[in-house]
Amino acid sequence: MILVNGVAAVSVAADDRGLMYGDGLFETVLFIEGRAPLWSRHMARFAAGCARLLLPAPDIDLLAREATHASAGQTRVVVRITLTRGVGPRGYAMADAPQPTRIVAASPAPIVPPDWYHSGVRVRECTLLLSEQPRLAGIKHLNRLEQVLARAEWNDADIAEGILCDAQQRVIGATAANLFAVIGGRLVTPALERCGIAGVARAEVLAHRPDCQVRDLTMTELMQADEVFLSNSVRGILPVAALDDHRWPIGEITRALQAHWRVLGLE
Repeated sequence: MILVNGVAAVSVAADDRGLMYGDGLFETVLFIEGRAPLWSRHMARFAAGCARLLLPAPDIDLLAREATHASAGQTRVVVRITLTRGVGPRGYAMADAPQPTRIVAASPAPIVPPDWYHSGVRVRECTLLLSEQPRLAGIKHLNRLEQVLARAEWNDADIAEGILCDAQQRVIGATAANLFAVIGGRLVTPALERCGIAGVARAEVLAHRPDCQVRDLTMTELMQADEVFLSNSVRGILPVAALDDHRWPIGEITRALQAHWRVLGLE
């Protein structure tokens, strides 16, 4: 089901600024039997993104009702909540009183091969480099062209993800996930003040593991890590077993966080 401003529909205006300029935000929320365990984290990031983009924030209770309605009757469903600045004048200037477009769309959650959780996934290093823009770093704005182009770099079904770096060759994350590594016994995740998306699954891991270091991470350090895993609000905690010919074991920290995900009801 798709709701546009609360009404069942499958289209928006051709001059909507979300379509014309990528002027907006989105959240992808996993619902399991009518419940979204990470809802509060999604809404916290959504509100922060609205403030960054100078967008009027929608009523959270209204979003919850619409998301629940759109996902009704499905056991495991992904609800994408999109907010654009709506229809406005031609050009980049914002309208004085924007009328945002709100889209709530539900679809069945993707099926993740069980072996990915048990044995880990293979990843590759992308050649595309992420550009720096601190104003947009961390939030899920609608312009995802970098991720689209990065994902176009491979079509091998045996490769689950691509690792992305910035122009300074700092590791940022994957095309659709955040990255964690255990280095010298310490859990580490890349800093995202310059670029990248601060995922809600990442936020949950950081809350559960306050000892995690958030800092710059080089590819050389990553290759020397004891264990590596990816986090994603829909897929959960995915161990990384290999990057090209380099292999990592699936370690205790990764397994412990997978267990935490199960406790949350997300697997």
